[in-house]
Amino acid sequence: MMALLLPRRPLRALFIHQNFPGQWAHLAPALAQRAGVKVWAVGEKPGHAAPGVEYIAYGAPKGAGEATHRYLRSLEASTRRGQHLANRLVQLRDKGMRPDIIVCHPGWGEGLFLKDVFPQARTLFYWEFYYNSVGQDLGFDPTQPVGLDDAARIRMLNATQLISLQAADWGLSPTRWQWSRYPDWARRRITCLHEGVDTQRCAPDPQAVFTTPQGRRFDRGEEVISYVARNLEPYRGFPTMMRALPRLQRERPNLHTIIVGGNEVSYGKKPEDAENWKAKLLAELGPSLDLSRIHFTGRVPHDELHNLFRITRAHIYLTYPFVLSWSMLEAMACGALIIGSDTSPVTEVLEHGRNGLVVPFFDPDALARQVSGVLADPSRHGALAATARADIIARYDLRTRCLPRQLDLVEKLAAGGEPEAEPLAV
Repeated sequence: MMALLLPRRPLRALFIHQNFPGQWAHLAPALAQRAGVKVWAVGEKPGHAAPGVEYIAYGAPKGAGEATHRYLRSLEASTRRGQHLANRLVQLRDKGMRPDIIVCHPGWGEGLFLKDVFPQARTLFYWEFYYNSVGQDLGFDPTQPVGLDDAARIRMLNATQLISLQAADWGLSPTRWQWSRYPDWARRRITCLHEGVDTQRCAPDPQAVFTTPQGRRFDRGEEVISYVARNLEPYRGFPTMMRALPRLQRERPNLHTIIVGGNEVSYGKKPEDAENWKAKLLAELGPSLDLSRIHFTGRVPHDELHNLFRITRAHIYLTYPFVLSWSMLEAMACGALIIGSDTSPVTEVLEHGRNGLVVPFFDPDALARQVSGVLADPSRHGALAATARADIIARYDLRTRCLPRQLDLVEKLAAGGEPEAEPLAV
């Protein structure tokens, strides 16, 4: 258990994320509102503002060189970013910045040299994903076997994290599965604690309306299913979802499908024979699809996304064994019925038949059957969505659970305490 220590006052905290606020959107301003606390935040781009937080942009660093061995390009880019940030922090230190604790996402290299600039500061790092060549995203697709070259490249991707782990006094990981991916010796200094879901903002609303960018309005009275990803790609099950639609459209003549996401690549690779995955799947399935009932919205504002979750009859969330998307948890909080993939990140939260439904990741027919069954008998499945929202409140609520624990952890770590390493119980 964490030792009972009085919070240090005054407390000076520095938050670092290349795309600030990232995971610190709630924690940084909440800490800043406490008496006797000074909060700085540092990110790459200018323009961020948060109550009580002094934000500083450090500017884009130089990237890796093309002549660098490809296994090392990620490490070189991280090293350049870490060096670029460290030089900026030296300037700020010389002007009076003296943090007691630094909270950092080290995935892009920003954590590499913090102890060299501020050796007295305690460091709390956010551990999002440790790469492995077996048991998670790499090799999950049976059509893409893993060779030595892939395994070696993946092993080297952890170099930045391994160096940063040595510089971290403590760590946070958002889910039990993500925590479990780290080596045993590292997990001893990582607390499993999610950044939290704002269940007041993400809440059901029977009067909600979702309007597509093309002007089509949908409400709870229409038969709508939804799919959301940052980008439409295999890591998030886009091909499986699309291949389920011909059967679904045949069985449900009034069905509309709303698909939110961009056409870039967040994870994995572009298709070799098409401009993007949307184009590839439409070329494959086009003659069997009624495109007038499929609505590709691109990316939409966050509040509009919540309205989509409120009006959908079923929200489809599929993922490789990879980082769990916040969108699934927010959809559950908004009262959406989730049909998810039977993969470990999902089943940590979603229990088939209790708070949602799960299907095999690569089985579009199973997905179509499950969705069709829900649409044919919505009253039978209504309790699942209610239980899902209750679970999100109990396990991930921002105000009553996650944020208070984050604040407590930051303050006690800054005061010299040692947090709990094991995952926190529900």
